[in-house]
Amino acid sequence: MFADLHHYVPTGLVSTHTALSLCALLLTQPASSLAQGSTPAQRPAPPAPDVYLAPIRVTQGEASVGAPLNITVRPGYDNQPAFVSDGSAVLFTSVREDAQADIYRYDIASRRTSRVTTSAPESEYSAAPIDEGRAISVVRVERDSTQRLWRVPLDSGQPVLILDRVKPVGYHAWADDTTLALFVLGSPNSLQLANTRRGSADTITTGIGRSLHRVPGTRTISFVRKVSPTEWWIESLDVATRQTERLIRLPEGVEDYAWLLDRSVICGRGSAVLRWSGKAGDEWHVIADLGGAGVKGITRLAVSPRGDQIAFVAEGR
Repeated sequence: MFADLHHYVPTGLVSTHTALSLCALLLTQPASSLAQGSTPAQRPAPPAPDVYLAPIRVTQGEASVGAPLNITVRPGYDNQPAFVSDGSAVLFTSVREDAQADIYRYDIASRRTSRVTTSAPESEYSAAPIDEGRAISVVRVERDSTQRLWRVPLDSGQPVLILDRVKPVGYHAWADDTTLALFVLGSPNSLQLANTRRGSADTITTGIGRSLHRVPGTRTISFVRKVSPTEWWIESLDVATRQTERLIRLPEGVEDYAWLLDRSVICGRGSAVLRWSGKAGDEWHVIADLGGAGVKGITRLAVSPRGDQIAFVAEGR
């Protein structure tokens, strides 16, 4: 299953169909019935995640975050934000009344949301813009529950399988047009480096987290190394040499982060946004606390192509 579905499935690995069924069940249960009982399994589920958008500014090495806007504002599951290539919209995964996970698009100027994929019974997750904005790559959960990487055109045409033999894919990040890093589910989960021309992938390491990103202006991919249940580090992977380098330890319990254009890093913890300068020896510093705007439980983050906005996931209201 996808790590993001921990919002509904607290522990363990289950099939995506099972996770989505649990999502649908929780979303349709009356609040009174969920609140009854005292055992952990009977306690109310945490609020379904929403996607937020906020301006961010870096001036003379100092960063600040403006007022956040909840761009989903609904009781269902909305997660995994990513900006389109020109920064005019945010893509995200949404599970709606039919328990179907699809990619949706929020246009920033018009504040309108539209559906991008409609491929029932398949589901799509983890959208990323490719081909200069003409398409997106997604992790598709196929009819037999196989999870593979697909290309979905945004104008016309049919989805095309990108990597036939690599599965089950959970997350991915592109280093260039043909090279990408993959989070592949397993025991343990592995970081794999793939080439679309070859159609295959090589395992680089294991025991990684879900957050994969390209370092701005480079062909380097960053990932989370889980040394122990409480010790998680951001590391970099040089896709040419396949060498890894340890960069900064994440705050305890945090595994989601994103790169700013100056190659500093932001992450969320509770209602706070933290930043690391990118310089060896520096530590994390709080640059904003969005609790006053009702934000809490910040997880997934994305930065716009111009570096002037961030999208992030937090608990819905």
